[in-house]
This record gives sequence, C-alpha cells and structure tokens, in this order.
Amino acid sequence: MNLKINEIYYSIQGESSYSGLPCIFIRLTYCNLRCSYCDSEYTFYEGKDMEINKILNEIKKYPTDLVEVTGGEPLFQKNCIQLLKELVNLNYKVLLETSGSLSIENVPKEVINIIDFKCPSSKMEKKNLWKNIQYLKLKDEVKFVIGDREDYEWTKNKIKKYNLTEISNVLISPVYKQISPATITNWILEDNLKVRFQIQIHKEIWPAEQKGV
Repeated sequence: MNLKINEIYYSIQGESSYSGLPCIFIRLTYCNLRCSYCDSEYTFYEGKDMEINKILNEIKKYPTDLVEVTGGEPLFQKNCIQLLKELVNLNYKVLLETSGSLSIENVPKEVINIIDFKCPSSKMEKKNLWKNIQYLKLKDEVKFVIGDREDYEWTKNKIKKYNLTEISNVLISPVYKQISPATITNWILEDNLKVRFQIQIHKEIWPAEQKGV
C-alpha cells in the first residue's frame, strides 16, 4: 500500500498546542485547495511513492513519539487513513493537519485532528466541510488563519454558531507577513475571546521558505 510522500523530516512543531515540541513530520503530496496565502505550493505535485512499511521504517530513526501527518491535504490520498492506523498501532502520538474540506469521519479516534478551516481571505472558505464538526473530540483542535478584520469577524461568528470552544481547542493565527500579530491579539483581548493565539514559530527560527523545518 503506497502513498506519495513529499518529505519526511524531524523538527520542532511550529503550530498548535504542541508548538515547540520535537516532532516527526510526514508530508503528503497533493492538495485539493489553492489558498491565496499558501506557503507549501511545492506539495501540490512533488513527491515519491513510498510503501507504508517503508515510511514507518524511515521514522524509526527519530527520537520522539510525536508524529504529524500533513500536506498539502493528507486526506486527499485515501491510503492516508491506513497510515494513521499503523502509526496509532505503533503507539505514536499522532497529529493530523487537515484543511477540513474532506471528511475526518474515518480518522482513527486516537488521532488528534487539527482542522484548518479556511477564512474568506484564503478564497477557499466555500470548501469548508462543516459537518466535520460532529466528529470533533475535546482533544482535537480547530485553527483559523486570519488575514484581516473580515476574517476575524467571520471567525468569531463561526465559533459562536458551532459552539467551538466547548467541543475542541480553538486556535487563531495571522497570515504570515500580512497582518500584525499584535493587531489580532488586541482584538482577542478586547472581545475576551476564549481561544489560543499562535504564530508559526518555525518561521521565526528558520527562513520562512525553508523546507524540512
């Protein structure tokens, strides 16, 4: 059983509630979206076919049990679900970073879903699959990447409409170099919004365009 893999690497987790922790990244090729601010267009087509067993052997050399499966959009490849199952069976702590445009219904319950719902400035908000909310667990995370005030107000409305802070962890982050982190944090504090603010710390450690970090 094969997957097309863009890259496998060991680095510091740059986002989510696991930010700052050593983590293995398995980045899958292909994406069904074309976000306006995409920072990983190289994942659209680049990669090589790997058997799942070879992927599992590759990550054994790294000294951590935290693994993130990401993309692109990892769920675009149907065999991603099998990879997640295999990782869980090997007792890895597994994070799945997904856009939320494809169903997470069949994702193993042990996996921590990090759903990156798309705001209006991404130009992909119509692709959000809101029924994914019914599959969220308390340990899962929902992320909104904010590019402007419209995105922020839109996000507030979605948090309220779906009662997101009661059913999962909610993260808000800025579109890199498009809006000041201070601007968003001030809005959050003014509204007493019960969310976690984050930045992409890997882009503060290494050049933003650098791969494998």
